[in-house]
Amino acid sequence: MTLYIKFMVSTCCKLAVETELKKIGLHNYLIGLGKISFENDISPDQLLQLQSGLSKQGLELLCAPDKALVEEIKNTIIKMVRYDDEQPKIKYSVFLSETLHHDYTYLSNVFSNQTGNTIEHYIIAHKIERTKELLFFDQLNLTEISYLLNYSSVAHLSNQFKKVTGLTPSAFKHQKNTQLKTFDNV
Repeated sequence: MTLYIKFMVSTCCKLAVETELKKIGLHNYLIGLGKISFENDISPDQLLQLQSGLSKQGLELLCAPDKALVEEIKNTIIKMVRYDDEQPKIKYSVFLSETLHHDYTYLSNVFSNQTGNTIEHYIIAHKIERTKELLFFDQLNLTEISYLLNYSSVAHLSNQFKKVTGLTPSAFKHQKNTQLKTFDNV
């Protein structure tokens, strides 16, 4: 049995979920970004307890299959952009299809219908937020960032950055009062 959880996008979220599972007395599970897989089914009472506990942590248990798939798409993109050391060298559409075991057209249609946005725009938004973080904390230069995030060139990253933020990367870097977005606001 697999359950999907909205807003579960970090290690801290995983720990919060694990704490709730232990409170209920559930064992034999595997936690991933946005999902929990159980060896056995859980009772309706345990499901309600889990739903209540997750709600208190700011997380939401998803029951509708389309909403669960959208969260799986989002979590795959977040993991790819933020946590993987290297971006896939294949098209994102192929990567998502292979990872989620669905045709990309289907994934794209479900995502667009549920969010009102395209997968491509969601990926771009996260890549730009990641770029902002790396520039803000002065971890890498723009050439290294463009390579890390699999841009074809520094110019491509710079153009996309300006289109999304209204600033060039260097202007952003020199701006004093910069706000970074949280995962759920991207």
